[in-house]
Amino acid sequence: MDYIQEYKRWCELAKGDADVEKELSDIAADEAKIEDAFYRNLAFGTGGLRGVIGAGTNRMNIHVVAKASQGLADYIVKSFPEKDRKIAVSYDSRIKSDLFSKVAAGVFAANGIKVYIYSELMPTPCLSYAVRALHCAAGIMVTASHNPSEYNGYKVYGADGCQITTEAAKTILAEIEKLDIFADVKTGSFEQGLESGAIEFISDDIYTAFVGEVKKQSVLSENDQIDKNVAIVYSPLHGTGLKPVLRTLNESGYTNITVVREQEEPDGNFTTCPYPNPEIKEAMSLGMEYAERYNADLLLATDPDCDRVGIAVKTPDGEYRLLSGNETGMLLLDYICRKRTENGTMPQNPVFIKTIVTTDLAERIAAAYGVRTVNVLTGFKFIGEQIGLLEQQGKESSYIFGMEESYGYLSGGYVRDKDAVDGAFLICEMFAYYQTLGISLIDMLESLYKEYGYCLNTLHSYRFEGSKGFAKMQEIMRACRERITSIGGKKVVKVLDYAQGLDGLPKSDVIKFLLEDNCSVVVRPSGTEPKLKIYLSVTGVSMQEAGDTERILVQDMDKYFA
Repeated sequence: MDYIQEYKRWCELAKGDADVEKELSDIAADEAKIEDAFYRNLAFGTGGLRGVIGAGTNRMNIHVVAKASQGLADYIVKSFPEKDRKIAVSYDSRIKSDLFSKVAAGVFAANGIKVYIYSELMPTPCLSYAVRALHCAAGIMVTASHNPSEYNGYKVYGADGCQITTEAAKTILAEIEKLDIFADVKTGSFEQGLESGAIEFISDDIYTAFVGEVKKQSVLSENDQIDKNVAIVYSPLHGTGLKPVLRTLNESGYTNITVVREQEEPDGNFTTCPYPNPEIKEAMSLGMEYAERYNADLLLATDPDCDRVGIAVKTPDGEYRLLSGNETGMLLLDYICRKRTENGTMPQNPVFIKTIVTTDLAERIAAAYGVRTVNVLTGFKFIGEQIGLLEQQGKESSYIFGMEESYGYLSGGYVRDKDAVDGAFLICEMFAYYQTLGISLIDMLESLYKEYGYCLNTLHSYRFEGSKGFAKMQEIMRACRERITSIGGKKVVKVLDYAQGLDGLPKSDVIKFLLEDNCSVVVRPSGTEPKLKIYLSVTGVSMQEAGDTERILVQDMDKYFA
């Protein structure tokens, strides 16, 4: 792209957002900033759009959102009969999320597509549910999930309520690339769309039905008596989780809940947690302070679009320990299998689905209960896709649980994306169940390690900003494919290059190194951020041994990322 020429065109034509116009003026004398903003179009893929908010083709702004929406609208018009041209829209608390959702809604309405939009911010799983409940052709969720405040994004969902497949993304991208960002986009007024009926607010009945489906995920029997008065601290991390999480828990009998006041209200600046991701210790620090202050039994936190949930539990010495996504997922999997087996509700040929970077220990737990594990590529959309395949075979009830290591869980087919409302609900039920028996989650975790072996799973991320960083990431992936024969002194036994489309999975830029001694390393670019990620799985006789081995592996991998 001729970034200087495109910049000049934007200065002339990009109207309607004062912030964009001001930034275009501010960077006039800074060619490096102009290049970074215009050297490419913001990538569109199975995760939709995600990028820094600002002016330019490589940024999130009303013009990029409108162009993507026009491409999606063209895809819907070409793929669905007129009566089925409906789309659901939701948004989170991020900066400009409400604006972007209204711009997108206006574009869809201008293209003759009926728009259903939530009247207030709602979690990602509520969007997935609305797509299915309203029989829409597609859906969009305006969010950048757990990214820092300068980011926003745009997730696209298919008619099945699952994030779009690789093939659908390619088709939509082809439609987007045909368009001139200013000349070819049909736009419409959100307010006029509401008045005409082309845009309609989603009924509260849909939201209520969603909460009802979450509550149905309980695996307790009528004979199970548990103490629901456990002391819970909850933080929505300034996002969308407050209302649905509290409503679900309160209606289920969990009322001893203290909300982290400073993080209760929506705030796109994420003032108290600059990186609002429950995977990150700093994001949980205020919640940990509350847990200590109120002597809580359990701490819960959900990310801004409420599809991830992290927890901390009290240890025997009174301290609070954050559990990893793998640890929480293993506990939930074992709890669901244990209770469904006890209660006689385990389906025939039960299925558990996880991503290839999620702990292999989960597969051993599933096998012990006679549950088949399906491994999929990174991204919960691939778990949703597998649920859809089961549904097509009339076997949706065989699905009992899905998880990914990045704090994503789902125990039912009512939505097709990870659901932190469901996750929070099941975590509270599991915690209360075991506490009633005098057993802590730490005790349960240790018993799992004792039974199935200790396995340490870690994630390390490396950032590469701008066009030079993008090129650097590509070079690193090439080097990984060509040079690595051992890592940290451990021989590479086998290389799984998913760019070739292994095991019937879509082609993906992911490499997994299987090492001796049951260790593995996965390398992949992030689909949503300028990062390369490495996932390590280390087997050891103890936590200490596994930790020592993990550090050696990381130190060796660091040289490729320097």
